[in-house]
Formats: sequence, structure tokens, C-alpha cells
Amino acid sequence: MSKAFVKEDDQQDDDLVPEAVALPAGTKNYITVEGYKTLRAELKHLLNTERPEVVQVVSWAASNGDRSENGDYIYGKKRLREIDRRIRFLTKRLEIAEVVDPALQPNKDRVFFGATIVYADQDGNEFTVTIVGVDEADPLNGKISWISPVARALLKAQEGDVVTLRTPGGVQELDILEVHYPTEITERSHDD
Repeated sequence: MSKAFVKEDDQQDDDLVPEAVALPAGTKNYITVEGYKTLRAELKHLLNTERPEVVQVVSWAASNGDRSENGDYIYGKKRLREIDRRIRFLTKRLEIAEVVDPALQPNKDRVFFGATIVYADQDGNEFTVTIVGVDEADPLNGKISWISPVARALLKAQEGDVVTLRTPGGVQELDILEVHYPTEITERSHDD
């Protein structure tokens, strides 16, 4: 049967959206001040700008009559579901967020949440990573989640330590070259 005569299920695309990184049971949703501000700004943009624009397009498209072949209406409704799903996710994550300002870390010679670490692997390759929350992790830009294997291996180490990283490919030794934290204390904005 031609796809033109089959009603598409609105929910089938919802299953294709990847799930968010789950937090380990019993842990808090740690996030840096910058990460919190970024997620808060995204939520604000979705609520105040993007969603109203899409609602306006869907409303206009619906007023044009036949909705079954109306691309603006069909795409708009799909986009609206995506936006609403992201809004629900961000709202839940921000509600349970435990904001940590790395600049306030009293023990700056050891690796804790928010630290930036320069380390070398056993081949002498140097890497710079910052340990951040799961919702702000961006490994390609050096931001790794505090629950990642590399971060877990680095936690509580200090300059000069050699830590062991266990991976599916085997065991690696990582040499900690530098540990530093931001020096400027940032404020969490409550007026959003």
C-alpha cells in the first residue's frame, strides 16, 4: 500500500530521540555555574522564542485547511513535540541540578569536579580535559563528564601522580602533569 494512504503515527519519531545520559543511582546532578547558565538560557530561548514561533506557524498552517498534505503543519507539529520534550527534560534536570563553582574548591592541588587537567598517556600524548556535569559534557572540546571512566580515574589525583585507567582495550597509565581551577568566582543567576 502506498505511504500516501497510510496514516503516520505521530509517536513513531519520538522513539528515535536518544535518551539523556542517566545519572548513577543515588548521585546528584552536579553541574558547573557556566553549564547551569547555558541550560537555563536554552530553556528560556525555547519557551520565549522558538516555541511561540513554531506555534504561530502551526496555527497558520492549520488555518489553510487540509492538514494531511500540509508540510508546514506536519513539520511544525513534529518540531513542537521535539521542543516540548526538550523543555520537559531541561526543566527536570535544572530542578535537580547541584551547582558547583570550581573556583570555590579549597583543595586546588587535587582533581575534583570542575578541575582542568593536563595529562599524558603512556605513549606521551598530552590531553587537556575539564571535568564537568553530564549535561554539559562535550568530549570533542575537552569537557568530560564526572562519571566518565577517564574522570573517575583522575579524581582525587594530584600533579605528579600516575593513575590507572581501565578500558575495554586494556589498562593504561596516565601521568598527571597539571591541575588547575578557574580563579574567578562566578555567581549563579537567580533572576531567570
